[in-house]
Amino acid sequence: MLELMGSSVRPLLANLTAFALVAASLILPHAHAATAAPRVIVVTLDGAVTPASADYAVRAIRKAEREGAELVVLKLDTPGGLDPSMRSIIKAILASSVPVATFVAPDGARAASAGTYILYASHVAAMAPATNLGAATPVSIGGGDESARPGEKRDEKDARGKSPAGSRESLRAKQVNDAAAYIRGLAQLRGRNAEWAERAVREAVSLSASEALKLRVIDLVARDERDLMKQLDARKLSVQGTERVLRTAGAETVAIEPDWRTRLLMVATDPSVAVILMMIGIYGLLFEFMNPGFVLPGVLGGICLLVGLYALQLLPINYAGVGLILLGIAFIVAEAFMPSFGALGIGGIAALAIGMIVLVDPDSAPGLEIPLSFVAALTLVMAALVFASAYLAVKARRRPVVTGREQLQGAEAVVLEDFDAEGWARVHGETWRIRSAVALKAGERARVTAVSGLTLTVEKLQ
Repeated sequence: MLELMGSSVRPLLANLTAFALVAASLILPHAHAATAAPRVIVVTLDGAVTPASADYAVRAIRKAEREGAELVVLKLDTPGGLDPSMRSIIKAILASSVPVATFVAPDGARAASAGTYILYASHVAAMAPATNLGAATPVSIGGGDESARPGEKRDEKDARGKSPAGSRESLRAKQVNDAAAYIRGLAQLRGRNAEWAERAVREAVSLSASEALKLRVIDLVARDERDLMKQLDARKLSVQGTERVLRTAGAETVAIEPDWRTRLLMVATDPSVAVILMMIGIYGLLFEFMNPGFVLPGVLGGICLLVGLYALQLLPINYAGVGLILLGIAFIVAEAFMPSFGALGIGGIAALAIGMIVLVDPDSAPGLEIPLSFVAALTLVMAALVFASAYLAVKARRRPVVTGREQLQGAEAVVLEDFDAEGWARVHGETWRIRSAVALKAGERARVTAVSGLTLTVEKLQ
């Protein structure tokens, strides 16, 4: 009987053990996931908002969504940037299923212009002490204030005292109204101070971190990332219409660094680098055309020229600046082919320097202008090349002629045979027909006194 019971219990125990193992394998991963530390993705945006930084931020937010991160922290310090790039980041924030907290840090950082819009669009707006935001007035490319400048006639008003449609004042008003409506919409979406946001656009006002907190422009002030995580823990947020509670206490922070593609784009979209690439491209192609068959200068020049032009089309450039740069390069090249003793070269240097200065308007694209130190350095290098070319041209002009008809005058000839009136002699390693007033013998030396066609007139050396 016991044997029968033991034989029937053993299969049952084996089945129960197998069931327990399967259940544990299904339950334990979920339990581990539930107890695992939440991940917070940190993205650092330092500098002007450009296509490269926008691409970096957007891809980081998408990566956080794929990995199921608890929060994305945009650590921001920017003087502003390009409107399309700013809107690209904001669209990614609004469409994100992961909450995004924009943190203006470290101490002394700012979220000016485009940074203010990004701060307003974020689910959480935070600032470190001694930081500021504001000055969000849009500036049209190439021009600063569109109202009449001193000495410039203002636009005519119509019968109702308003600027006619299409005038600069009218276009300026459209830009400001569009930007004000945009930031007001973001403020209303996040429940922040919409009135001050509109003032930041229309009046270019700014606030410190403590003032922004008092006026409900931001949600909190934090000393650093650790303090930010502590204050955000258990905070309720609305993400795409769904309420979420943040779990950031003890969260694992993961900093996402720009990959090679973003770094390449960041370097290429620097206006200074774009100008250098364009110049290398032009000179490389020119060298290839002058010396066909070298291949490398042509290949390198073509690549650099295309990358430089690609970078320039991404930037808010002034086409007058591009024209001046190309004209300056053309003058400098012409100086090498048609020496004008520096006239063309100096004009080319001046055009190149002015073109680089006006290429990007610092008011329309803060942080993207070409530094004056770079302009001065490149101008000095090009000036050195031009003056070196002019010096070599002058030096070459002063050198005695070493080939041709003029060089034969006064040359020494070695007689090759005996003759009375005409014979043969060697001059500069070549055999020439010579004519002499006196008889000459083989091996004697004579000096060339005249050239007549292919016959040289010589006189015997004493």
